[in-house]
Amino acid sequence: MSNVMTWKGYSARIEYDDEDGIFFGQIAGIRDGVGFHADSVAELRTAFHEAVDDYIETCARIGKEPDRSYSGKVMFRLSPDIHRKAAIAAELRGISLNQWAEEVLQAATE
Repeated sequence: MSNVMTWKGYSARIEYDDEDGIFFGQIAGIRDGVGFHADSVAELRTAFHEAVDDYIETCARIGKEPDRSYSGKVMFRLSPDIHRKAAIAAELRGISLNQWAEEVLQAATE
């Protein structure tokens, strides 16, 4: 079961709040916080589509680029053992650790 909705190239992770009895989500990959909620999945899909459409329209109206830009630089911490294994895997392929990590991340996101 997927908990992600996609519309016009935008995605949102969907969650359920049992206390309030609602489904809710927030558009991912944008600078602004744009959320939506509904009581049913069908209503949630409609609310998501409306949120994306409203966001795109608002950005166009105010002359703002809607998508978040990314620098391409990522820094994160690994355990020394995973770092060693990754470095060896890259070396055995004859590529840099950075190239190896990019390939692995690309495959994981497709």
